[in-house]
Amino acid sequence: METQQETWQNMNGKIFRNPITQLVEEAIIREQANGHRLKVCVGSDSHVYGEVISYATAVVLVREGKGAFTFIRKEKEFQRISIKERMLNEVNKSVEIAYTICALLDAYGVEMEVHADINTDPDFKSNAALRDAMGYILGMGYVFKAKPFAFASSNCADMMV
Repeated sequence: METQQETWQNMNGKIFRNPITQLVEEAIIREQANGHRLKVCVGSDSHVYGEVISYATAVVLVREGKGAFTFIRKEKEFQRISIKERMLNEVNKSVEIAYTICALLDAYGVEMEVHADINTDPDFKSNAALRDAMGYILGMGYVFKAKPFAFASSNCADMMV
């Protein structure tokens, strides 16, 4: 499997060369200094284009009652996999970032949720990964959200993938 990783960007396409920990910490300091209470939601989405799977992972900083802003990482993988494996890859990408920033969020008293772009309706193919994804996220100690409450993956990451 070959992976291509890109840097972080915002929803307008502005590129950031700093690691996500630095971006999140600077944002928390700025937003808390402005009196905002924050929550961070992490989620990923993917689309298949022939032999290429495009992934986007979103770190959404929600200002309670005052909107939100997002950092996005895009990746491409060149492989063929099942939908269940692709859904679990999305969850793994989200958990990887959640793990990277969790100590930082704890230090600043910021709550975090991990969002999975997996449908809770068994009539949808993505549902095949629901139990595994939920177990993985909850087992890591994170708050789990799936569709229709998983806006970080279903909306933010989806718009950028």
